[in-house]
Amino acid sequence: MRKVAVIIGLLVAGLLFTQFVWLTPVVRYTETDHFAQKVNLALRRTTHLLLIEKGDSTSRIPPVQQINATTFIVRLERPFDYGRLPALLQQSLDVHEIRTNYDVAVLDCTNGELQLGYNFRDVSEKNEVPCGGRQQGRGCYNLQVIFKATEKAHDQQATIWWSWALGVLLLGGVYAVWHRADKATKGQIMPEASAEPENLIRVGRVALNMANQSVKVAGISHILTYREAKLFHLFVRYPNQVLERDFILKSVWEDEGIIVGRSLDVFVSRLRKLLQPDSTVRIVAVHGVGYRLEVQQ
Repeated sequence: MRKVAVIIGLLVAGLLFTQFVWLTPVVRYTETDHFAQKVNLALRRTTHLLLIEKGDSTSRIPPVQQINATTFIVRLERPFDYGRLPALLQQSLDVHEIRTNYDVAVLDCTNGELQLGYNFRDVSEKNEVPCGGRQQGRGCYNLQVIFKATEKAHDQQATIWWSWALGVLLLGGVYAVWHRADKATKGQIMPEASAEPENLIRVGRVALNMANQSVKVAGISHILTYREAKLFHLFVRYPNQVLERDFILKSVWEDEGIIVGRSLDVFVSRLRKLLQPDSTVRIVAVHGVGYRLEVQQ
């Protein structure tokens, strides 16, 4: 009788828990005004950087249009470097902490026809951009970004049914484990899980180990400070790309609350000294903009 009572108690508790999890309203991040504002800022920043790379620092950037909860469009009046778009857009989304999957389409602004485009995973997983390197015709373009909305739950009645079924299965398994453990010999030692090998992040002939905050250059390992490791890791994430000073400071020093621009130059100087033995990797300053980690293939 005692075991029966325990099983019933576990089932009731599990069912209440699963129904709470499934039926508690979820705030859709992509449906909030805050999300729309951050996307607006990210697209305006991307457009600004695309124009700057074409030598245009004076043209007006049109307002970003929100078509629906997940679709945003900004107009570009002249051709731009499509090959640079993925990196600049992702960098801008990172600045505003937008992690949602998305599709990018470059549309002819006169007839709405699709000219170029890619999905977030093309860059993050395959490290390539469909249609990259193809020529753009003259004219204006609409840069359209569609974010993936969180899928809403199915019918509430079906959800309740599945929560009951899931609760029964999970708690049945919990009781089976508990019952077996109760009969197990006391003092039994569980084997330790094998440690995962340390992952090295390689760039050129330099290897960064974030696990122990060290970098190996020309066969010699150097221990980095927390901030040095964080800064170099940021450069490694964006090789051969210009990183703005504000982006670097926000990514590396924001958790301190007080950001001092001079600190960035001091830490970059330290990293440069460490990288000197390897001529294939170096950090160069981009006047008036920021820094770039140059990596020779």
